[in-house]
Amino acid sequence: MRHDPAATADRYLVIGNPIAHSRSPEIHAAFARQTGEAIDYGRLLVPTEPPTAFARALDDFFAGGGRGLNVTLPFKEQAFAYARRHSARALLAGAVNTLKAEGDAVFGDNTDGPGLVTDLRERLGFDLGGRSVLLLGAGGAARGVVMSLLQAGVSRLVIANRTPAKAERLAAHFNGAPQVRQASLPPVGAVALAAAGPADLIVNATSNGVLSGALALPPGLFEGCALAYDCVYAAHPTAFMREARAG
Repeated sequence: MRHDPAATADRYLVIGNPIAHSRSPEIHAAFARQTGEAIDYGRLLVPTEPPTAFARALDDFFAGGGRGLNVTLPFKEQAFAYARRHSARALLAGAVNTLKAEGDAVFGDNTDGPGLVTDLRERLGFDLGGRSVLLLGAGGAARGVVMSLLQAGVSRLVIANRTPAKAERLAAHFNGAPQVRQASLPPVGAVALAAAGPADLIVNATSNGVLSGALALPPGLFEGCALAYDCVYAAHPTAFMREARAG
């Protein structure tokens, strides 16, 4: 009888909507080869409606012996609600991008912020100390990076979102955290972006990089900007990166 390696491999998924763009299976397969791990890592597209679809998909995955998942948009806040235990940084963010089975419980973590800061510092050589940052977006991806940017020593962090109320809620969430040493995180709506002042670093944490939609950013936004960073990877420059290059 032939041995099926997949039968003994630990099962993992990346889950989101959309999901076809994700390179997580290839990335984790490379990690597994380097460390000698036997894994079965796939993609799972989950509908956004009904609202219970995400939790149902996770229930089925873990009931079938799944070991863990990476979570992408738009489910990071739902993943936080699903987890029964959380890392300290996930609790601060109120969003989760990694879920792991731990006995009868599911543990949630958020690696978005540390990953962003490490990439900026080590790969791009960008020192965050004393820098001003404009963060575009106020969803799960943005929630995951705010605290890490603050802890890295940025002098000013402005949160901008198409829906101003959502930016206000996110700013209020972190302004109320005892770990925040900055005086404030001012939120602005998209129409007020031009008045937010110049930023050394502009980070796109919206879903436009995945959905290929234009951001309609105001003229001159990138003037004086040392670095523009899109949290979404893509085979070709995203709309945000094209606007940054043109600006």
